Amino acid sequence: MASKEVGIPKKVLISIQTILKMHISVELTLSPLQDSFEGPIIAFIKKLRASGFKVIENPLSTQIYGEYDELMPFINGVMKEALVDIKNGLFYMKIVKSDRSDYEPHF
Repeated sequence: MASKEVGIPKKVLISIQTILKMHISVELTLSPLQDSFEGPIIAFIKKLRASGFKVIENPLSTQIYGEYDELMPFINGVMKEALVDIKNGLFYMKIVKSDRSDYEPHF
């Protein structure tokens, strides 16, 4: 007697996957602790810009927005590359559990 697999209907799986997508906003600041700091920062920002994710820059930090499971592996990779390319340095990172890319102050 062949066993019959009991599974979750495809429509239900798609709905669950959609619900589980978590959009995040990430603020990053790279601080190379060396005299030649501009080159590594520029290279890092250019990689973020080329990613296809929404990126917003300001003089103090760079924000990048996307779905958690897609964005975090990308950020992990570019952060590692940036740290490999400098002698000493640090990253500041903030993560907000929502897409804040369209934030406008209301005061």
